[in-house]
Amino acid sequence: MIGTGNIIGVGTAIAIGGPGAVLWCWLTGVFGIATKYAESYIAVKYRVKTEDGRMQGGAMYALERGLNMKWLGMAFAVLAGFASFGIGCATQVNAIATVCNENFGIPLWSVGVIVAILTAIVIFGGIKSIASVCEKLVPIMAVFYVLGCIIILGMNHDFIIPAITTICKLAFAPGAAAGGLVGTGIMMAIRYGVARGLFSNESGLGSAPIAAAAAQTRNPVRQALVSSTGTFWDTVVVCAMTGLVLVSTIMKNPSINADQIDNGGVLTSLAFGQIPVIGPAILTLGIISFAYSTILGWAYYGERCVEYFAGKMGLVPYRILYIAVAVIAPIVALDLVWLIADTLNALMAIPNLIAVLLLSNQMVADTKKYINNLDAKDDTPVPVIKE
Repeated sequence: MIGTGNIIGVGTAIAIGGPGAVLWCWLTGVFGIATKYAESYIAVKYRVKTEDGRMQGGAMYALERGLNMKWLGMAFAVLAGFASFGIGCATQVNAIATVCNENFGIPLWSVGVIVAILTAIVIFGGIKSIASVCEKLVPIMAVFYVLGCIIILGMNHDFIIPAITTICKLAFAPGAAAGGLVGTGIMMAIRYGVARGLFSNESGLGSAPIAAAAAQTRNPVRQALVSSTGTFWDTVVVCAMTGLVLVSTIMKNPSINADQIDNGGVLTSLAFGQIPVIGPAILTLGIISFAYSTILGWAYYGERCVEYFAGKMGLVPYRILYIAVAVIAPIVALDLVWLIADTLNALMAIPNLIAVLLLSNQMVADTKKYINNLDAKDDTPVPVIKE
Protein backbone atom coordinates (compact mmCIF):
# COMPACT_ATOMS: atom_id res chain seq x y z
CA MET A 1 0.00 0.00 0.00
CA ILE A 2 1.63 3.23 -1.12
CA GLY A 3 1.03 5.84 1.54
CA THR A 4 2.56 9.07 2.76
CA GLY A 5 5.43 7.12 4.33
CA ASN A 6 6.79 6.74 0.82
CA ILE A 7 6.58 10.46 0.03
CA ILE A 8 6.15 12.73 3.05
CA GLY A 9 7.88 10.26 5.38
CA VAL A 10 11.07 10.24 3.32
CA GLY A 11 11.07 14.03 3.26
CA THR A 12 10.68 14.14 7.02
CA ALA A 13 13.49 11.60 7.45
CA ILE A 14 15.82 13.77 5.35
CA ALA A 15 14.77 17.00 7.06
CA ILE A 16 15.33 15.62 10.58
CA GLY A 17 17.64 12.65 10.24
CA GLY A 18 19.71 13.97 7.36
CA PRO A 19 20.21 12.59 3.82
CA GLY A 20 21.82 9.46 5.25
CA ALA A 21 18.40 8.39 6.51
CA VAL A 22 17.49 7.52 2.90
CA LEU A 23 20.00 4.66 2.88
CA TRP A 24 18.68 3.24 6.15
CA CYS A 25 15.13 3.57 4.88
CA TRP A 26 16.12 1.60 1.76
CA LEU A 27 17.89 -1.10 3.79
CA THR A 28 14.80 -1.45 5.97
CA GLY A 29 12.84 -2.23 2.81
CA VAL A 30 15.39 -4.82 1.64
CA PHE A 31 15.28 -6.74 4.91
CA GLY A 32 11.58 -6.05 5.28
CA ILE A 33 10.77 -8.26 2.28
CA ALA A 34 11.61 -11.35 4.35
CA THR A 35 9.69 -10.03 7.36
CA LYS A 36 6.60 -9.33 5.26
CA TYR A 37 6.78 -12.85 3.84
CA ALA A 38 6.92 -14.40 7.31
CA GLU A 39 4.13 -12.38 8.90
CA SER A 40 1.85 -12.82 5.89
CA TYR A 41 2.46 -16.57 6.00
CA ILE A 42 1.37 -16.94 9.63
CA ALA A 43 -1.65 -14.68 9.03
CA VAL A 44 -2.95 -16.99 6.29
CA LYS A 45 -1.84 -20.22 7.97
CA TYR A 46 -3.76 -19.55 11.19
CA ARG A 47 -6.72 -17.58 9.87
CA VAL A 48 -10.32 -18.32 10.75
CA LYS A 49 -13.69 -18.03 9.06
CA THR A 50 -16.72 -16.19 10.39
CA GLU A 51 -20.22 -17.65 10.30
CA ASP A 52 -21.07 -15.48 7.29
CA GLY A 53 -18.04 -16.77 5.34
CA ARG A 54 -15.52 -13.95 5.86
CA MET A 55 -11.86 -14.90 6.28
CA GLN A 56 -10.09 -13.13 9.16
CA GLY A 57 -6.51 -13.42 10.27
CA GLY A 58 -3.48 -11.62 11.58
CA ALA A 59 -0.94 -11.85 14.39
CA MET A 60 -3.73 -12.14 16.99
CA TYR A 61 -5.07 -15.36 15.49
CA ALA A 62 -1.54 -16.72 14.91
CA LEU A 63 -0.69 -16.12 18.55
CA GLU A 64 -3.95 -17.68 19.73
CA ARG A 65 -4.11 -20.72 17.43
CA GLY A 66 -0.44 -21.33 16.69
CA LEU A 67 1.05 -20.63 20.11
CA ASN A 68 -1.90 -20.79 22.51
CA MET A 69 -1.09 -17.25 23.64
CA LYS A 70 -4.44 -15.51 23.32
CA TRP A 71 -3.42 -12.94 25.94
CA LEU A 72 -0.62 -11.75 23.66
CA GLY A 73 -3.00 -11.83 20.70
CA MET A 74 -5.30 -9.54 22.65
CA ALA A 75 -2.37 -7.23 23.39
CA PHE A 76 -1.51 -7.04 19.67
CA ALA A 77 -5.13 -6.30 18.73
CA VAL A 78 -5.41 -3.50 21.30
CA LEU A 79 -2.09 -1.93 20.27
CA ALA A 80 -2.86 -2.23 16.56
CA GLY A 81 -6.29 -0.69 17.11
CA PHE A 82 -4.70 2.34 18.76
CA ALA A 83 -1.90 2.46 16.17
CA SER A 84 -4.46 2.81 13.39
CA PHE A 85 -5.28 6.29 14.67
CA GLY A 86 -1.65 7.34 14.14
CA ILE A 87 -0.11 5.58 11.14
CA GLY A 88 -3.44 5.02 9.40
CA CYS A 89 -5.31 8.24 10.05
CA ALA A 90 -3.53 11.19 11.69
CA THR A 91 -0.32 11.15 9.63
CA GLN A 92 -2.21 10.56 6.39
CA VAL A 93 -4.71 13.40 6.94
CA ASN A 94 -1.90 15.68 8.10
CA ALA A 95 -0.01 14.96 4.88
CA ILE A 96 -3.05 15.70 2.70
CA ALA A 97 -3.67 18.95 4.56
CA THR A 98 -0.02 20.02 4.30
CA VAL A 99 0.29 19.63 0.51
CA CYS A 100 -3.13 21.20 -0.11
CA ASN A 101 -2.17 24.17 2.03
CA GLU A 102 1.34 24.53 0.58
CA ASN A 103 0.30 24.27 -3.08
CA PHE A 104 -3.21 25.73 -3.14
CA GLY A 105 -3.61 27.67 0.11
CA ILE A 106 -6.54 25.53 1.35
CA PRO A 107 -7.02 25.95 5.14
CA LEU A 108 -5.76 23.00 7.17
CA TRP A 109 -8.93 22.57 9.22
CA SER A 110 -11.18 22.41 6.16
CA VAL A 111 -9.12 19.55 4.68
CA GLY A 112 -9.57 17.59 7.90
CA VAL A 113 -13.33 18.07 7.80
CA ILE A 114 -13.61 17.02 4.15
CA VAL A 115 -11.48 13.90 4.61
CA ALA A 116 -13.44 12.98 7.74
CA ILE A 117 -16.76 13.27 5.89
CA LEU A 118 -15.57 11.14 2.95
CA THR A 119 -14.16 8.53 5.30
CA ALA A 120 -17.36 8.46 7.35
CA ILE A 121 -19.44 7.90 4.21
CA VAL A 122 -17.43 4.77 3.43
CA ILE A 123 -16.98 3.19 6.87
CA PHE A 124 -20.42 4.11 8.21
CA GLY A 125 -22.64 4.08 5.16
CA GLY A 126 -21.05 1.15 3.42
CA ILE A 127 -21.02 3.10 0.16
CA LYS A 128 -18.52 1.32 -2.05
CA SER A 129 -18.43 3.81 -4.91
CA ILE A 130 -15.79 6.08 -3.35
CA ALA A 131 -13.64 3.11 -2.38
CA SER A 132 -14.04 1.74 -5.89
CA VAL A 133 -12.96 5.06 -7.42
CA CYS A 134 -10.02 5.16 -5.03
CA GLU A 135 -8.92 1.67 -6.07
CA LYS A 136 -8.89 2.75 -9.70
CA LEU A 137 -7.31 6.13 -9.01
CA VAL A 138 -4.35 4.95 -6.92
CA PRO A 139 -2.60 2.88 -9.63
CA ILE A 140 -3.02 5.73 -12.11
CA MET A 141 -1.64 8.28 -9.66
CA ALA A 142 1.21 5.92 -8.76
CA VAL A 143 2.24 5.90 -12.41
CA PHE A 144 2.02 9.70 -12.59
CA TYR A 145 4.03 10.06 -9.37
CA VAL A 146 6.78 7.75 -10.63
CA LEU A 147 6.84 9.60 -13.97
CA GLY A 148 7.10 12.87 -12.06
CA CYS A 149 10.08 11.51 -10.12
CA ILE A 150 11.73 10.36 -13.36
CA ILE A 151 11.22 13.81 -14.92
CA ILE A 152 12.76 15.53 -11.89
CA LEU A 153 15.69 13.11 -11.87
CA GLY A 154 16.15 13.89 -15.56
CA MET A 155 16.21 17.61 -14.75
CA ASN A 156 18.67 16.95 -11.91
CA HIS A 157 20.75 14.37 -13.81
CA ASP A 158 24.04 16.14 -13.04
CA PHE A 159 23.38 15.74 -9.32
CA ILE A 160 22.24 12.10 -9.17
CA ILE A 161 25.71 10.61 -8.58
CA PRO A 162 26.66 13.36 -6.06
CA ALA A 163 23.31 12.73 -4.32
CA ILE A 164 23.99 8.99 -4.02
CA THR A 165 27.50 9.71 -2.73
CA THR A 166 26.14 12.18 -0.18
CA ILE A 167 23.43 9.78 1.03
CA CYS A 168 25.97 6.96 1.54
CA LYS A 169 28.52 9.24 3.21
CA LEU A 170 26.13 10.93 5.62
CA ALA A 171 24.49 7.61 6.55
CA PHE A 172 27.57 6.77 8.62
CA ALA A 173 29.05 10.07 9.74
CA PRO A 174 28.04 13.64 10.56
CA GLY A 175 29.05 16.39 8.17
CA ALA A 176 27.86 18.98 5.69
CA ALA A 177 27.13 18.85 1.97
CA ALA A 178 25.90 21.16 -0.77
CA GLY A 179 22.57 22.94 -0.50
CA GLY A 180 22.50 23.09 3.28
CA LEU A 181 22.40 19.30 3.61
CA VAL A 182 23.70 18.21 7.00
CA GLY A 183 24.36 14.74 8.34
CA THR A 184 23.28 14.73 11.97
CA GLY A 185 25.09 11.52 12.86
CA ILE A 186 24.62 7.80 12.36
CA MET A 187 22.16 7.38 15.24
CA MET A 188 19.77 10.05 13.92
CA ALA A 189 20.09 8.69 10.37
CA ILE A 190 19.27 5.17 11.55
CA ARG A 191 16.49 6.37 13.86
CA TYR A 192 14.57 8.26 11.19
CA GLY A 193 15.54 6.10 8.24
CA VAL A 194 14.38 2.87 9.87
CA ALA A 195 11.27 4.48 11.37
CA ARG A 196 10.15 5.94 8.03
CA GLY A 197 11.06 2.74 6.20
CA LEU A 198 8.85 0.71 8.54
CA PHE A 199 6.15 3.36 8.28
CA SER A 200 6.29 3.03 4.51
CA ASN A 201 6.15 -0.74 4.08
CA GLU A 202 4.68 -1.78 7.48
CA SER A 203 6.97 -4.83 7.51
CA GLY A 204 7.06 -6.35 10.97
CA LEU A 205 4.09 -4.36 12.24
CA GLY A 206 1.55 -7.08 11.48
CA SER A 207 -0.96 -4.73 9.87
CA ALA A 208 -0.84 -5.64 6.17
CA PRO A 209 -1.19 -9.40 6.86
CA ILE A 210 -4.68 -8.69 8.25
CA ALA A 211 -5.71 -7.92 4.66
CA ALA A 212 -3.60 -10.78 3.25
CA ALA A 213 -5.51 -13.23 5.43
CA ALA A 214 -8.75 -12.29 3.67
CA ALA A 215 -7.36 -13.16 0.22
CA GLN A 216 -8.38 -16.23 -1.72
CA THR A 217 -5.25 -18.33 -2.13
CA ARG A 218 -4.34 -21.97 -2.64
CA ASN A 219 -1.77 -22.08 0.15
CA PRO A 220 -0.16 -19.68 2.66
CA VAL A 221 3.24 -19.64 0.94
CA ARG A 222 1.74 -18.40 -2.32
CA GLN A 223 0.01 -15.45 -0.63
CA ALA A 224 3.08 -14.65 1.47
CA LEU A 225 5.17 -14.32 -1.68
CA VAL A 226 2.59 -11.99 -3.22
CA SER A 227 2.48 -9.85 -0.08
CA SER A 228 6.26 -9.56 0.14
CA THR A 229 6.42 -7.90 -3.29
CA GLY A 230 4.58 -4.90 -1.85
CA THR A 231 7.56 -4.07 0.36
CA PHE A 232 9.88 -4.15 -2.64
CA TRP A 233 7.82 -1.62 -4.59
CA ASP A 234 6.91 0.53 -1.58
CA THR A 235 10.36 1.06 -0.12
CA VAL A 236 13.09 -0.42 -2.30
CA VAL A 237 11.76 1.38 -5.39
CA VAL A 238 9.43 4.28 -4.51
CA CYS A 239 11.14 5.45 -1.31
CA ALA A 240 14.60 5.24 -2.87
CA MET A 241 13.38 7.20 -5.89
CA THR A 242 11.77 9.84 -3.66
CA GLY A 243 14.96 10.16 -1.62
CA LEU A 244 17.06 10.72 -4.73
CA VAL A 245 14.57 13.30 -6.00
CA LEU A 246 14.70 15.29 -2.76
CA VAL A 247 18.46 15.14 -2.18
CA SER A 248 19.34 15.96 -5.81
CA THR A 249 16.84 18.84 -5.77
CA ILE A 250 18.36 20.32 -2.61
CA MET A 251 21.87 20.03 -4.04
CA LYS A 252 20.80 21.63 -7.33
CA ASN A 253 18.95 24.52 -5.66
CA PRO A 254 21.10 26.23 -2.98
CA SER A 255 18.12 28.45 -2.09
CA ILE A 256 16.44 25.42 -0.49
CA ASN A 257 17.94 25.23 2.98
CA ALA A 258 17.00 21.75 4.17
CA ASP A 259 18.43 22.49 7.60
CA GLN A 260 15.62 25.01 8.13
CA ILE A 261 12.80 22.71 6.97
CA ASP A 262 11.43 20.04 9.31
CA ASN A 263 8.27 19.22 7.33
CA GLY A 264 8.51 16.52 4.68
CA GLY A 265 5.45 17.89 2.88
CA VAL A 266 7.09 21.27 2.36
CA LEU A 267 10.32 19.68 1.12
CA THR A 268 8.51 17.40 -1.32
CA SER A 269 6.37 20.28 -2.61
CA LEU A 270 9.51 22.30 -3.35
CA ALA A 271 10.95 19.37 -5.30
CA PHE A 272 7.86 18.84 -7.45
CA GLY A 273 7.57 22.58 -7.96
CA GLN A 274 10.44 22.19 -10.45
CA ILE A 275 7.94 20.72 -12.95
CA PRO A 276 6.13 23.74 -14.43
CA VAL A 277 2.35 23.98 -13.82
CA ILE A 278 1.56 20.27 -13.39
CA GLY A 279 4.24 19.40 -10.80
CA PRO A 280 2.32 20.54 -7.69
CA ALA A 281 -0.90 19.02 -9.08
CA ILE A 282 0.76 15.62 -9.59
CA LEU A 283 2.12 15.65 -6.05
CA THR A 284 -1.13 16.83 -4.48
CA LEU A 285 -3.38 14.37 -6.32
CA GLY A 286 -0.87 11.58 -5.73
CA ILE A 287 -0.72 12.14 -1.99
CA ILE A 288 -4.50 12.55 -1.71
CA SER A 289 -5.16 9.25 -3.48
CA PHE A 290 -2.35 7.38 -1.71
CA ALA A 291 -3.24 8.73 1.72
CA TYR A 292 -7.00 8.29 1.36
CA SER A 293 -6.60 4.66 0.31
CA THR A 294 -4.33 4.16 3.34
CA ILE A 295 -6.94 5.77 5.62
CA LEU A 296 -9.58 3.31 4.39
CA GLY A 297 -7.18 0.37 4.55
CA TRP A 298 -6.19 1.08 8.13
CA ALA A 299 -9.83 1.57 9.10
CA TYR A 300 -10.31 -2.04 7.98
CA TYR A 301 -7.25 -3.22 9.95
CA GLY A 302 -8.43 -1.37 13.03
CA GLU A 303 -11.96 -2.74 12.80
CA ARG A 304 -10.68 -6.33 12.60
CA CYS A 305 -8.54 -5.75 15.70
CA VAL A 306 -11.37 -4.10 17.62
CA GLU A 307 -13.71 -6.92 16.62
CA TYR A 308 -11.17 -9.40 18.01
CA PHE A 309 -10.87 -7.89 21.50
CA ALA A 310 -14.23 -6.11 21.89
CA GLY A 311 -16.63 -7.84 19.52
CA LYS A 312 -18.90 -6.11 17.04
CA MET A 313 -20.22 -3.74 19.70
CA GLY A 314 -16.86 -1.98 19.67
CA LEU A 315 -17.02 -1.11 15.97
CA VAL A 316 -19.28 1.99 16.16
CA PRO A 317 -17.26 3.71 18.95
CA TYR A 318 -14.08 2.91 17.03
CA ARG A 319 -15.42 4.46 13.83
CA ILE A 320 -16.55 7.60 15.64
CA LEU A 321 -13.12 8.04 17.21
CA TYR A 322 -11.39 7.37 13.87
CA ILE A 323 -13.43 10.14 12.23
CA ALA A 324 -12.70 12.50 15.14
CA VAL A 325 -8.95 11.93 14.73
CA ALA A 326 -9.25 12.76 11.02
CA VAL A 327 -10.87 16.10 11.88
CA ILE A 328 -8.22 17.26 14.37
CA ALA A 329 -5.12 15.72 12.70
CA PRO A 330 -4.30 18.71 10.42
CA ILE A 331 -4.07 21.15 13.32
CA VAL A 332 -2.01 18.95 15.64
CA ALA A 333 1.75 19.58 15.78
CA LEU A 334 3.42 17.43 13.12
CA ASP A 335 6.27 16.23 15.36
CA LEU A 336 3.74 15.02 17.94
CA VAL A 337 1.79 13.13 15.27
CA TRP A 338 4.93 11.35 14.05
CA LEU A 339 6.10 10.58 17.62
CA ILE A 340 2.78 8.97 18.56
CA ALA A 341 2.69 6.98 15.32
CA ASP A 342 6.27 5.72 15.70
CA THR A 343 5.72 4.72 19.34
CA LEU A 344 2.53 2.78 18.65
CA ASN A 345 4.12 1.12 15.61
CA ALA A 346 7.00 -0.15 17.75
CA LEU A 347 4.65 -1.47 20.43
CA MET A 348 2.42 -3.41 18.02
CA ALA A 349 5.46 -4.88 16.28
CA ILE A 350 6.63 -6.66 19.45
CA PRO A 351 3.88 -9.32 19.72
CA ASN A 352 3.81 -9.72 15.93
CA LEU A 353 7.56 -10.43 15.75
CA ILE A 354 7.26 -12.85 18.68
CA ALA A 355 4.70 -14.81 16.65
CA VAL A 356 6.94 -14.75 13.57
CA LEU A 357 9.97 -16.04 15.48
CA LEU A 358 8.19 -18.76 17.45
CA LEU A 359 6.34 -20.06 14.38
CA SER A 360 9.36 -19.95 12.08
CA ASN A 361 9.86 -23.75 12.11
CA GLN A 362 6.37 -24.30 10.71
CA MET A 363 6.96 -21.56 8.16
CA VAL A 364 10.22 -23.18 6.97
CA ALA A 365 8.54 -26.58 6.65
CA ASP A 366 5.63 -25.22 4.60
CA THR A 367 7.94 -23.09 2.44
CA LYS A 368 9.93 -26.19 1.49
CA LYS A 369 6.67 -28.01 0.82
CA TYR A 370 5.08 -25.42 -1.47
CA ILE A 371 7.89 -23.32 -2.94
CA ASN A 372 8.34 -25.57 -5.97
CA ASN A 373 4.62 -26.16 -6.40
CA LEU A 374 2.81 -22.93 -5.66
CA ASP A 375 -0.42 -24.22 -7.23
CA ALA A 376 -0.72 -27.01 -4.66
CA LYS A 377 -3.79 -26.63 -2.49
CA ASP A 378 -3.64 -26.61 1.30
CA ASP A 379 -6.64 -28.66 2.41
CA THR A 380 -6.27 -27.90 6.11
CA PRO A 381 -9.77 -27.03 7.41
CA VAL A 382 -10.26 -23.38 8.40
CA PRO A 383 -12.08 -23.21 11.76
CA VAL A 384 -15.34 -21.30 11.94
CA ILE A 385 -15.71 -18.87 14.83
CA LYS A 386 -18.95 -17.73 16.41
CA GLU A 387 -19.66 -14.02 16.23
